[in-house]
Amino acid sequence: MVRLLMVLALGFAAPLALASGGDDVYPLDTDADRERFQTLIKELRCPKCQNQNIADSDAPIATDMRNEVYRMVQDGAPNEEVVSALVDRFGEFVRYKPGFDSRTALLWLMPLIVVLIGVSVVASIVIRSRNNPEDGGSLSDEQRRQAEAILRDKP
Repeated sequence: MVRLLMVLALGFAAPLALASGGDDVYPLDTDADRERFQTLIKELRCPKCQNQNIADSDAPIATDMRNEVYRMVQDGAPNEEVVSALVDRFGEFVRYKPGFDSRTALLWLMPLIVVLIGVSVVASIVIRSRNNPEDGGSLSDEQRRQAEAILRDKP
């Protein structure tokens, strides 16, 4: 029984020990650099993993990206330069928030376009309903007689 408890305790403690050792892998001189490094690796997406940042990804390419971010942060490169270097190397996909340029204009403008189309459709429906008379949906006398005749003939 004691051995079982020890095995269970080690089974739960080992992942915690591995998780807390992340700071030792990328030691940086200042708290500001550590914070910048953590922010950058959480803001950059792994090209192999569909929607996972490089901080959480175990893919080899994410490890390479973390190493590159670490090297550039150690060298004192500003955040924009780090992100730009990784975008140049891996493409715009690695950014969770792509910048506004000719390639991403449709991505940024699509919500506005959809809202404008929706507003114009609603406005045209309202304008048409105001222009049409209220009694446009009622039956003429001839149509009413035909409907009554059809209803009388039914068993």
